[in-house]
Amino acid sequence: MRYIIIGIVFIFSGFLILSVFGHDYQIANIEASEFGECYEDYDDKEPVTVNCSSKIFDQTLFFAIVIVLIVSGIISLVKGIKGKWDNEVKSEDMVGPSGDKNLEKD
Repeated sequence: MRYIIIGIVFIFSGFLILSVFGHDYQIANIEASEFGECYEDYDDKEPVTVNCSSKIFDQTLFFAIVIVLIVSGIISLVKGIKGKWDNEVKSEDMVGPSGDKNLEKD
């Protein structure tokens, strides 16, 4: 059950990060292919010309991080649905009311 929850959290956080911060990284390919120059926009001053390859690298790195989050969430979901990690617990490792049978009581 915990791997299902972890998977859902990873997938949700990946899509949340993509939707909140993704618009900052979408324009680099368009600027590079259409105009040949890339600009860094600021709120308080004029746009500054920057290297397009560094902007595309930042975009690729951002999307790689998002893809890693989503893929790790999918892997966690698959492992949680299979149930082998959560359900195969040795009897000597069990704790709780029914798990203390192996302990010697005084």
